[in-house]
Amino acid sequence: PANGATGVLLTQPVSATFSTAMNASTLNSATFTLATSSGVAASGSVTYNSFTSTATFTPSANLATSTTYVATITTGAQNAAGAALTANYVWVFRTAPAPTPPTVISTFPADKAAGVALNQGLSATFSEAMNASTINGGTFAITAPGGIAVAGAVGYTVTGSVATFTPTAAFAPLTTYVATITTGAQDLGGTALAANYVWTFTTGAAPDTTRPTVIATNPINGATGVPFNQAIGAIFSKAMNPVTITTTSFTLTTPGGAVVNGLVSYAAISNTATFTPMTNLAPSTLYTATITTVAADLAGNTLLSNYVWTFTTGPAPDTTHPTVTLTNPVANASSVPITQAVSATFSKAMDPLTINTATFTLTGPGGASVAATVTYSAISFIATLTPTVSLAQGTIYTATVTTGAADLAGNSLIAGSVPNPWIFTTNAAVVLPPVNLGTAALFGGFGGGAGMTNMGTQTVINGNIGTTGVSTLITGFHDNGVGCTYTETPLNIGYVNGSIVTAAPPPTVGCPTEGTAVTAAIAAQASIDAGTAYAALAAFPNGQDVSTCAGCGGGQAGELGNRTLVAGIYKSAPGSYAITAGDLTLDAQGNPNAFWVFQMSTTFTVGSPAAHRSVLLVNGAQAKNVFWQVGTAATINGILGGGTMTGTIISQAGISVSTAGVAAITTINGRALVLTGPVTLVNTVINVPAP
Repeated sequence: PANGATGVLLTQPVSATFSTAMNASTLNSATFTLATSSGVAASGSVTYNSFTSTATFTPSANLATSTTYVATITTGAQNAAGAALTANYVWVFRTAPAPTPPTVISTFPADKAAGVALNQGLSATFSEAMNASTINGGTFAITAPGGIAVAGAVGYTVTGSVATFTPTAAFAPLTTYVATITTGAQDLGGTALAANYVWTFTTGAAPDTTRPTVIATNPINGATGVPFNQAIGAIFSKAMNPVTITTTSFTLTTPGGAVVNGLVSYAAISNTATFTPMTNLAPSTLYTATITTVAADLAGNTLLSNYVWTFTTGPAPDTTHPTVTLTNPVANASSVPITQAVSATFSKAMDPLTINTATFTLTGPGGASVAATVTYSAISFIATLTPTVSLAQGTIYTATVTTGAADLAGNSLIAGSVPNPWIFTTNAAVVLPPVNLGTAALFGGFGGGAGMTNMGTQTVINGNIGTTGVSTLITGFHDNGVGCTYTETPLNIGYVNGSIVTAAPPPTVGCPTEGTAVTAAIAAQASIDAGTAYAALAAFPNGQDVSTCAGCGGGQAGELGNRTLVAGIYKSAPGSYAITAGDLTLDAQGNPNAFWVFQMSTTFTVGSPAAHRSVLLVNGAQAKNVFWQVGTAATINGILGGGTMTGTIISQAGISVSTAGVAAITTINGRALVLTGPVTLVNTVINVPAP
């Protein structure tokens, strides 16, 4: 390369052309050298072309990225007459930075999706064009429990950069599968994914038999004055198999029936097919667009009939550039929730293939990129960026939509009246007063005035249990007291590594120290303290509503599964919370005092018919600092059992864990406290957190 060149390829040979014919024997690795600016020599071979008087140094390995190299030809180099260079000839250049690895920007089904149809095909959209030969059964695989490979066909659609996996046979019902795209997948430049991309999904009980439909088009049917340089778009009701969206299934014809040459692409982020004519359409002409029944969804369901619409072009092209007309949050917004998705509304319909994680970005302090997914609604013209984890509290973020975003006529985004880029600040870190459980802190389970029941032989309570009711309301338990057994049977044996406190009478004749006025007073005080703590939790102000989550893979109202939440007070607008679509992760961000309060006026459900769910703690989070205030009843992995629940649950009406006959052990690192109703446990281990 020339002296001072930058961005030099890592495979670049280094050459120098002389003013006269040279003695080839004097051009070698001693007289033609290459080294980094710090003096590290590069190994290589030297050749000489006598026809062009050019010497070439070919490195034996790729050069290092973002590195300055110094090339030198010494005075040892001589011409054919034996005359040497008058001085060493030295020049420098800098190599290109490391190429950016491609990434998977979206999948269908989404990670941890539940209720997936048994005949569902899968798709994965990449951040850039990939080498189709590297997208195959060796790099895109699905495995069943136990690592058993699922047979299927892998496809790749160049327009849209979408890989598909179509299973040969239906998936098993109510089963969790693992999908993997390996680092064998490479872009067109040979750069591989930085790491395997892995996601999971859980099937439902039935196949998908619903046919897709076209729900909107651009231009609309019967439109007139359509710019003759505009691409044609169609939006489907569900995710489609991009292999079936081609120039065969999506056509455009003239009044005489002549087929218009064009390119067809499919954007998985918006379920949109786009037909881009190879040349401008004729002005003032009626065109007919058709999507045939060849178009199919990922489950193989085709359109019921051809979808046909017409439009008439106008006399002029579209030369108006799009702008951003609205953002959420608005520029300079403060106290933005840390779970906020960021959106930008455009002035006109955009090419969905230009709306992605490369053109819509979010950065934090120091320009650090925020990992996120990007979607686009071709109906509302809104692009939405959803961070994969909660944002940091009290932090300034910058959102940007670049000029790489373009409309359907190819006009790139320009600045408008709404700021772009724009900044916003998340709400400050929440400082919560301590929750005083009083004497209730000693209890792993408390059944209000209704008691506690154990069904199973593996229940262990590392703490006290109790009720304000009589001792006969505790069944299936015993503690360390001699003869202190509470209606146990061979199938219902639970050990309390602490005390059992109730009102009179004693549970057995051989246990006179329990079921007394003393234990009744202890139970009464614990009930009062639990009620006081419940009221305090319910009264915490400024709770963030996190009851909806577009990318959480389905689930119930108030779904918390597949999410990571930092410390805070969280409320549910619909009244309930559920952890059914996946596990919930609580991230303390290195703060051991990080605190979580979840407020709900009705129910709390953990687990689904497909899988048990857990609440996971990371980065210093502690179970003693997690509280669930439940307005009615809580059900913890009530169908399959298993899993790990974390935190203190204080419920008004009742708490049930697992179901009778399920052997899987459910763990609660916390407490199960009920103010009025019962606690029912099946093979449950409760570990009361240390203060």
